[in-house]
Amino acid sequence: MFSPSNSSHAEIRDAFPRLSNVGTSSLGEDADMCGDTLDEAIQDGPRGRSLQFKLETIHELQRLLSFSDKEIDRITQTWVLLSIDPIADVEEPPNWGRYSTYRAFWEAVLRAFETDSEVQKHVHV
Repeated sequence: MFSPSNSSHAEIRDAFPRLSNVGTSSLGEDADMCGDTLDEAIQDGPRGRSLQFKLETIHELQRLLSFSDKEIDRITQTWVLLSIDPIADVEEPPNWGRYSTYRAFWEAVLRAFETDSEVQKHVHV
């Protein structure tokens, strides 16, 4: 069973393969190519993904958010899932934005996937 407190980078990547994928695209090193702000990059995450991918990502995010703040911080600070720091106050690009906690960031990512139009159609069927 996965335990964030003593997991290796490979175990984290294996536990959250969809988040790792999103973290290398819209939330990766070139996140600014997906929007002018961090919020726009987050909103770009579901775009171009299959419904199955989106649903699996939602499940992974719910699982991640079930952990304590300390565990979420530890998982996120390994930089296995992301190559950006969503709580850093970055200078470039200007007005990029930041989140106060890693939990707040991941909650915003979850909202982006949950409110995606394709997911909404699936939920309301």
